[in-house]
Amino acid sequence: MAGDVLVTALSGADHVVVVGAGLAGWRFAQSLRRDGYDGALTLIGAEPYAPYDRPPLSKQVLAGKWDVDKTTLATPELVSSLDVVLRLGVAATALDVATTTVHLADGVQVAGTHVVIATGSRARHVAYSAGDLALTLRTRDDLIRLRHDLSFIEPGGVIAIIGGGFIGAEAATALHSLGYTPIVLEAAARPLVGILGDDVSRWLGNLATDAGIELRNDQRIGDVEYRDDRFVVRFDDGSALEAAAVIVAAGASVNDEWLATSGLTIDNGVVVDADLLATDRVGAIGDVARFMWSNTLGEELVRIEHWQIANDHATALARLWATGRRSEDPLVPYFWSDQYGKKIQMLGHARPDDDVRIVKGAVEEGKWLAVFSRGGVVSGVVTLSQPRALMLSKGLLDVRTTLDQALELAPWSA
Repeated sequence: MAGDVLVTALSGADHVVVVGAGLAGWRFAQSLRRDGYDGALTLIGAEPYAPYDRPPLSKQVLAGKWDVDKTTLATPELVSSLDVVLRLGVAATALDVATTTVHLADGVQVAGTHVVIATGSRARHVAYSAGDLALTLRTRDDLIRLRHDLSFIEPGGVIAIIGGGFIGAEAATALHSLGYTPIVLEAAARPLVGILGDDVSRWLGNLATDAGIELRNDQRIGDVEYRDDRFVVRFDDGSALEAAAVIVAAGASVNDEWLATSGLTIDNGVVVDADLLATDRVGAIGDVARFMWSNTLGEELVRIEHWQIANDHATALARLWATGRRSEDPLVPYFWSDQYGKKIQMLGHARPDDDVRIVKGAVEEGKWLAVFSRGGVVSGVVTLSQPRALMLSKGLLDVRTTLDQALELAPWSA
């Protein structure tokens, strides 16, 4: 039962080691202190930077609205106030579960009493002839490198973006605002069809064109070459596209290889239970966690790459370990994406083949809210530029709600 004592709470004699200095790892450290833990706390990160927020990189930072330093989450003052030891710029290479000891690339071993795995995911690598000259956009270094390369490209220069998902669309939007000519190359029939389904992807189908950005669907790319200071994207049909730069936005790969010898169950992430535990002293949170999720339609083993999931996982596991009690708040996945001048938001974790219907607004208006359902039960809510209506509809996913009940309640109309 929610709130029951589940584990022995941490004491001042414990040492919690957090592997992964992204949003999940940092939020966990903050939450652990907020919930009363006063023992040793170490945060390990492969990147040399203090924990920072990734979503603004492809939005405000790339567009020039923010300086990259504004994404920093762990300011020196906050690090000091939390009394957390940062070990940055060194990757974890192995985990000894029996002794809860983390092995680092520099040969150092960090032994704790509890370990949190928060190593997240990375931009998916695609083997092109151009190699690392083709850019990605996930880390702070990626952003710095992209900005450097852009400084040598004349206004109007073509930038090929491979992948029309969230990062690809957001990057295209920012680059277009800077005066470049992004061309988005999407392998599927439409962007996001594998996430939001055929109907929703079709309703979103004209966003790029309406924003003056070229989107090409059903693209089959054979290779990307670099020659004579230019990139050439070669397609399977023999055609080609020249570009001044190429950004590969082909999804993400989970960072779990370093755990290969740990003995933990690794299957598209670290498999954990509903309390985010792999063992009683090892947990996993955020992108790297494949967790048992209890929702209004039942239970399922999922891995969800959302900013909000990383944040909620961190607070839930911190509360469990610091107090011995489970969080009582239901976990309702949420994501957003600002692209082509519009805001896409979604609550829930609907499947692409779930039923879906627009219940507020219309595609022609460029503003609408749609409800997903599975077996007559609400499984998600998705909106285009209807942020208030979306939040008013969250209650439909806090408890089991049939589609008929949702239509009768119509919270989006309040």
